[in-house]
Amino acid sequence: MFSLLQKIGKALMTPIAVLPVAALLLRLGFGDIPFLDGEIAQIMKNAGETVFANLDLLFGIGIAYGLAKNNDGAAALSGAIGVLIAKAVYGGIDKEVNMGVFVGIIIGVIAGTLYNRYHAIKLPEFLGFFGGKRFVPIITALAAIVVGVLAGYFWHYAQSGIDAFSNMIIGLGEFGTFLYGVLNRLLIPLGLHHILNSVFWFQLGEYSYLKDGVQTVANGDLHRFFAGDPTAGIYMSGFYVVMMFGLPAMALAIYLNTPKAYRVKAGAILAGVAFTSFLTGITEPLEFLFLFVAPPLFVLHAILTGLALAAAQILGIHAGFGFSAGFIDYIINYKLSTRPLLILPLGAVFALLYFIASYYLIKCLKLKIMETELSDSVTDTKENTSEEADAFIAALGGKENILSTDACITRLRMSVADSSRLKDEDFTRLGAKGVIRPDKGSIQIILGAKAEGVAEAIRDTLKER
Repeated sequence: MFSLLQKIGKALMTPIAVLPVAALLLRLGFGDIPFLDGEIAQIMKNAGETVFANLDLLFGIGIAYGLAKNNDGAAALSGAIGVLIAKAVYGGIDKEVNMGVFVGIIIGVIAGTLYNRYHAIKLPEFLGFFGGKRFVPIITALAAIVVGVLAGYFWHYAQSGIDAFSNMIIGLGEFGTFLYGVLNRLLIPLGLHHILNSVFWFQLGEYSYLKDGVQTVANGDLHRFFAGDPTAGIYMSGFYVVMMFGLPAMALAIYLNTPKAYRVKAGAILAGVAFTSFLTGITEPLEFLFLFVAPPLFVLHAILTGLALAAAQILGIHAGFGFSAGFIDYIINYKLSTRPLLILPLGAVFALLYFIASYYLIKCLKLKIMETELSDSVTDTKENTSEEADAFIAALGGKENILSTDACITRLRMSVADSSRLKDEDFTRLGAKGVIRPDKGSIQIILGAKAEGVAEAIRDTLKER
């Protein structure tokens, strides 16, 4: 179950990756940009709204695609068919039922699982045309009918539970937001934070608005924000404070606690990952620098993240994002936000908090962060892609130990015959920021933004052998 949840968390990144362009289109359709007003702005707005209006379909396609072996298109097609059928079935039974993105998540998991099990199935000769991958959409469609029937008659019980959970979190006010922020960071090492985010960003809360004269409902903090809900953004605003200000300040504290012998190389690494956090909101390359070698620092980071989210809520800041809380999203979504200027002084305060708390925690506990990072890494970085792939394959125990290769934005996610005999230091020497072993049959290698490129190179190399 834990391994499945991790895979779902990774697969969620596929549909989420399309949200930045949708957010950008919505922003361009705001009507206040020269040469992008009137009919052109309306076109942009319609294009962006279409993405958010079909999040359930995107989740079904993206998760099925992400879970399928070799990311096959047949699984994605099955996910799409399954979502359409399930919605039609439960809508025909009870028009009040609205599963939101959950129907996409459920069908995506079913379609991906069915693909992995039946994509090579052989049927009797007279039914041979429907065998193999063609069988997957058929069996998924049948499964979707079952999901639709169950949802039509029983989803209102689940919806009541979700509403109760929503009301509980909202009722906790700033403390509930604090808890969400802490859990969001603490789940990063397990790769399960995307599942937590899917509830808060895509399902929590409800906002009704008129779209083309039709009453439409948006669910989730992110969706409601882009639909124009002035109360949305509570579970996103504080991340701007952390990613644009807090983590770069923590990187400075780490640098100043690094012995002078390591500072030149440490400065280059820290400056790169800190700027990535500031500009794009991608934080894992920086977080995994200290997550494994200095866990107390990561716990401090999680607590400060919760405090930042709670402080943003207290100040009435409502600023959402399409991808992550970096400077790019801050600029794009500035005019859609409420009191976004307050993020700057609040960010300055938290930069100071992050720096002082991190600096003295590292010093008092004598945490060795960059010393460990640099002493365990090789100086001759492999430039040749095939050579790097060969090195990773060797570190993973050779071709016979590798069952499947996958990656998300920052992690190489491998299914292996046996992960217990693999050595962390081999991956560290290849540039890994950390290694996670969910179970004996899987291993995650934190590489930063190059993870997907390494995964592709490994797949290409294995095909040639």
